[in-house]
Amino acid sequence: MVTFVPSRPGRLADVPAFSRGIGGAESNVACTLARAGHTARWISRVGADGFGDHLVAEIAAAGVDVSYVRRDPDRPTGVYFRTAGERALGEGNGGDQGDGGELSEVVYYRAGSAAAAMSPGLVPREQTWSGRVLHLTGITAALSDGCRALLRELTTRAPGRPLVSFDVNYRTALWRGGGAGRLLGLARGCDLVFVGADEAGAAWGLRGAAAIRAALPEPELLVVKQGSAGATAYARRPDGGDEVTCEPAPRVEVVAAVGAGDAFAAGFLSGTLRGLPVAERLRHGHLMAAAALTVPGDLGTPPAREHADGLVALDAGAWGTLRLAPGWTDAGPVSAEVATP
Repeated sequence: MVTFVPSRPGRLADVPAFSRGIGGAESNVACTLARAGHTARWISRVGADGFGDHLVAEIAAAGVDVSYVRRDPDRPTGVYFRTAGERALGEGNGGDQGDGGELSEVVYYRAGSAAAAMSPGLVPREQTWSGRVLHLTGITAALSDGCRALLRELTTRAPGRPLVSFDVNYRTALWRGGGAGRLLGLARGCDLVFVGADEAGAAWGLRGAAAIRAALPEPELLVVKQGSAGATAYARRPDGGDEVTCEPAPRVEVVAAVGAGDAFAAGFLSGTLRGLPVAERLRHGHLMAAAALTVPGDLGTPPAREHADGLVALDAGAWGTLRLAPGWTDAGPVSAEVATP
């Protein structure tokens, strides 16, 4: 979607002007991975309109392959408007690491959009299975019956499919008619699942990481995001049990509490593609989330890999002292205590 961000704080009714950006959980993950040095492809549909031109150009400029994006001559590109506060529960916080602040208004205009028209017949399997990881989110499943059918197909276990990653991304505004239980069914068919503790409570009435794992025993790896407290990963052992890994989040000077959930997923997936231990993947997720939290928009600039690896390698004591402020990704040599400009 095209995102419209207000020129000043306040209610949507009072904001006089907005600046244009790009938004969308899957494209955010693709852009962040590409900026971090990975090969990423975004598969979607946008309108044959100026907003579609803008989206495709901006995502391509981030280094993402957009060759599988299709233009729909009959349906528009989706848009949404938001105020400057923190997103309301279920509207994208999903474990983002900013706490407090005024809740925002988020208004979507994407019913009947080009993306909502996606279906299994319009997205060939050879495209979705063309990478090492296929990343999906629950937002797509909420858009239409065709999108839900596509997600059901892509999350059905089948020989030869890539590792399937799924970010629940529960949005109350998209599931007002019920059906949040469908997200649980989709997640059970995936190999790697991200879910915020807050959204698991809102969508399924689950409280605590252990309860979430009990409801989602099928994925080989489950990551429960716990806001500013950090994240807990459950990794399946050969004996059928779980290796449980918890990593606290560094303290972050939050500019805007949006986009951090997508950035966390990108950081964890980056570590997965590099074959890093689970604890290091969690830390890379926290650092990518911090990069998003310390900028006004949805997309932050990832730290250089050497810089991020240096921070991830800190011992528990030094990691616990990190304070990440705006501009920290531009920092030079790694400090054992503080990563700020």
